[in-house]
Amino acid sequence: MTTSNGSEAADATPGTKAAAGAASAEKADAQPKGGLLTRWTRPETSTRRLLLAAALYVACSGVFAAIAGPDRLVQHTPFNHYALLANAWLHGHQDLPGGPPAYTQNNDFAEYGGKTYISFPPLPAALMLPFVKLAGSAEDFRDGQFMIWLAGLAPAILFLGLEKLRRTARSPRSERENLFLSLLFAFGTVYFFTAVEGTVWFAAIVVAAALQALYVLFALDAERPLLAGAMLGCAYLTRPTMLAAAPLFALEALRVSVRGGLPAEGPWRPRIREAFSRLDVAALARRYSLFAAPILAAFAVVAWMNWSRYGRATPVYFDHQFLTVAWRGRMAKWGGMFSYHFLAKNLGIALTSLPWLPPRSEAAQFGAPFKINEHGLALWFTTPLYFWLLWPKRFDGQRDRKWLYVIVALSAAVPVAMGLLYQNSGWRQFGYRFSNDYAILLFVLLAIGARPMRYLFGIAAAWGLAWNLFGAATFDKAAFDRFYFREGSQTIVYQPD
Repeated sequence: MTTSNGSEAADATPGTKAAAGAASAEKADAQPKGGLLTRWTRPETSTRRLLLAAALYVACSGVFAAIAGPDRLVQHTPFNHYALLANAWLHGHQDLPGGPPAYTQNNDFAEYGGKTYISFPPLPAALMLPFVKLAGSAEDFRDGQFMIWLAGLAPAILFLGLEKLRRTARSPRSERENLFLSLLFAFGTVYFFTAVEGTVWFAAIVVAAALQALYVLFALDAERPLLAGAMLGCAYLTRPTMLAAAPLFALEALRVSVRGGLPAEGPWRPRIREAFSRLDVAALARRYSLFAAPILAAFAVVAWMNWSRYGRATPVYFDHQFLTVAWRGRMAKWGGMFSYHFLAKNLGIALTSLPWLPPRSEAAQFGAPFKINEHGLALWFTTPLYFWLLWPKRFDGQRDRKWLYVIVALSAAVPVAMGLLYQNSGWRQFGYRFSNDYAILLFVLLAIGARPMRYLFGIAAAWGLAWNLFGAATFDKAAFDRFYFREGSQTIVYQPD
């Protein structure tokens, strides 16, 4: 009998020692070789994915900053509503006691009971709050620069979501294709011009796009119910229409709560009955409860803000009805912020608005071969890649991919409809900016749809990159005003005869 580890080793037989040596050699061979960078970038590791996402963030943020230029980087924007709201909070107010600063041109402020309010949802202001405190005032805080550093997050997080789809075999895209799709989202869609603006209307979109990408990452396979709900709740506190993406988690949670997975054979009615017979109700209720809790907290925040401002404790936003703008009467006439009345005009802008080709004499006079109505260009014109959503590859024998395609499309459809029914087309804009409310979901569909990225796809991608670079570089810049048609009444959508 031995009394120590050392004596055990001394008593070991030669055969035992040989076996132990062979095992040690095999273990050593299994260890990754090479330097630290080689180990970090090994395929299929979380470290590699995070490094690639970080590289995407740095690259996108660098391009956004370069295109935005010094006007956005070194001074506050003229429409720094979120910084003004953060500053009001720091002084114990919901309203702006002195009214809007002169430099804001009184653009998009709500008036109620003799007080002036910021009518936009509050989360971006909460993000700015500590930095406004450090800066000392809203005017000393560079809100445009702050938004540019946030703008690189959405494409980086989108890449992580696309990689999750690949790892779980719900997307056939390669890692390289997922990188390409993430870059196309950043620079081949209207997110590009949105990211470099920094003003209140575009700041909300930048924050919300990152939140939606995180929501997708956590909602897939209903893997992180509490975090998915938190991201959707934060999105509601930024861009309320994004709450309509809730079906993605709700239906994914239903799928993973069915023991043995969803039935794949037979008519749909018996399959539904079978699915419910195998449903783990307790697991589904637990997932739904965790998901709903932060969303209810977001509702409570909105209800408190509405009560403290207007005496109405409702969790629904209605502040824009008090905007001091010319079209306030339009909202009152047609029943509020959403109406069928606005559908035709918004559809026309989203689907048919194209650059104008002015007469030769006018083109020579103003030095612009075309003009873009500031209602914005049609969505398919700025991003023709979206045509690939219309015919995904067949999902033969791949029920989980088909299920996910359908529920992601459903989650995008409601925000699409809400944007088209909204009282405003998005004016002023280079392209249809409300599409950012569901663009992350559309790129998820491009990944799941699995259409090959061949020659025609490359042409469409190059077209989108070129036009959106033009928009980001020229929109809202005085030196390029000649390319844009602006008309304050917002009634002119198409080129007058």
